[in-house]
Amino acid sequence: MELLRRVGCTVEFDERQTCCGQPAFNTGYRTEARRLAERFIEICEESSAEAIVSPSGSCTAMVHHYASLFADDNPVDEKWRARTNAVAARTFELSSFLVRVLQIEDVGARWSGRLTWHDACHALRDLKVQSEPRSLLHHVQGAEFVEMENADACCGFGGTFSVKYPEISVAILDQKVEAIERAGVQAVVSGDASCLMQIGGRLSRNGSSVKVMHLAEVLAAQ
Repeated sequence: MELLRRVGCTVEFDERQTCCGQPAFNTGYRTEARRLAERFIEICEESSAEAIVSPSGSCTAMVHHYASLFADDNPVDEKWRARTNAVAARTFELSSFLVRVLQIEDVGARWSGRLTWHDACHALRDLKVQSEPRSLLHHVQGAEFVEMENADACCGFGGTFSVKYPEISVAILDQKVEAIERAGVQAVVSGDASCLMQIGGRLSRNGSSVKVMHLAEVLAAQ
């Protein structure tokens, strides 16, 4: 919120917000996911905000997939699809909103040290967000951006995937952590808290000094 206000936005935050429904959706609980989607849509419809900005590529992608929860060919679902599409049209991932909508790349951030970027799967593959966070990080004064190997490779979290297949998840994660360490950075930055939790947990258990930071944390630093 501090970051968005700094670049000239008037920001409101509705404390009634809850989960976007993606964990239920990905696990096959479509009825439960639909209920969460309906609640999200109803709350957002009450706001006259021009944009709904999320610090999560996966949550943003889920909102853009809401229409599939209302796929039956009946008047009720048709109305919900129209409402869903209207909300999705004004829902943006943070870096995409800053660069594509506001057309801002330098937010006046200052952070000293070497950092790298991890592409979260949903932001990269569903939303095609790739150059935007890198451009923002390149404009952070005092920061040296380092592109790590296989930055677009999955971290192994995948929501419930890491619970169902922990051995595979950790094997994928270790490849990511090794790439981070080889980059010789002080921080790894991403746009999804789930990736940061996964990567940060492994770095901590390995005794690494590398920090995990959300893009908003870096861009809000002064």
